[in-house]
Amino acid sequence: MGQLGGPVGDPLIDERIPRAAASSYDIAIVGTRGVPANYGGFETFAEELGARLVTRGHSVTVYGRAAYVGRHPRVHRGIRVVPVRAPRGKHLETPLHTLVSALRARGAGHDVVLVCNAANAFALPLFKAPTVLNLDGIERMRRKWGWAGRLWSRVSERLAMAMADAPVADAAVIHDYYARRHGRELSTIAYGGDHAPADLDPAILDRYGLKPGEYVLVVGRLEPENNALLVINAYRRVSGNKLLAVVGDAPYADGYRREVLQAAGRRVRCLGGVYGADYFALQRYAACYVAAGEVGGTHPSVLEAMCDGGPIVANDVPEHREVLGEAALYYVPDNEASLAQRIEEVLGDRARAKALVEAARARIRERYRWAAIVTQYEALFAQLCAGGKKA
Repeated sequence: MGQLGGPVGDPLIDERIPRAAASSYDIAIVGTRGVPANYGGFETFAEELGARLVTRGHSVTVYGRAAYVGRHPRVHRGIRVVPVRAPRGKHLETPLHTLVSALRARGAGHDVVLVCNAANAFALPLFKAPTVLNLDGIERMRRKWGWAGRLWSRVSERLAMAMADAPVADAAVIHDYYARRHGRELSTIAYGGDHAPADLDPAILDRYGLKPGEYVLVVGRLEPENNALLVINAYRRVSGNKLLAVVGDAPYADGYRREVLQAAGRRVRCLGGVYGADYFALQRYAACYVAAGEVGGTHPSVLEAMCDGGPIVANDVPEHREVLGEAALYYVPDNEASLAQRIEEVLGDRARAKALVEAARARIRERYRWAAIVTQYEALFAQLCAGGKKA
């Protein structure tokens, strides 16, 4: 099918959207694996927000995990990257890394600290600077967690409400959840989607055995709530010769990953984690993108598909309805036949596919542009810094 519409441009500095802060701030970002973004949504958020804050005159430090960013401090896109060593493991890696990062950041003189993930709320009192806590999903609803993980998520929600100077939801769905469950009205600031490179050679696809417009794409860590297995099983019902490209890996979900690989047939390419220009090329030249996740707030990969990819078929959950609106075809959750039907509909109707792509591009321009999002974070940082640092 090929690309049906041009990407939405994203200059790092958009003069039409003025800065919200008169002063420059020293900003730390904690709670991600680090930058460049080679893992998931929080890492993309840290890199894209951080780089744009730098272009507006702020100092940005990202505390990353040494296993992902290397052992030596460096600068990436103007962001100071500080590696922090901590033990690895499914349950303890995130809190232990955040604990060590907080101790490292405590004496660094930052004006404000942006912490990602509600699971890190326990560390908020350790920071001397005011804290912003980004809440991008409802962790206790993720199927990968057992009872201990769900309990920690419940406790973390309460700690987030009690300890964060400014908890921030990335979607109205998350805002409404905290208002209903905790009686707290959060600021709501989404993610941006307009950050794909302008020039992406379609020859990049050759290394993955793919051709422009001849594959359907699904992106997400190979964990149960992202439903890669459902998509693979559903794709057996889709007629034609187009391939299914599955992008994502699972460092702590070996069992589910094995199921996914075993289910993959001759029309499925499991590509593992793909990042940078290769990832964006896969998005741009896909005939269709399947948004199969079932929990979370605003998924960066969905925004990237809206901005620079093909027509979208989405799991019919509130998170996707909020982000996509009428810019997608929706399938019944957990229903392979419904998903297969929707994929066939979008692949078989070029006019409808083009209309979906155009609607998605328009929605990005209206709601999910990085320039506007950075301005919202600047305003929040200015408000917190005006109140002075913590004692």
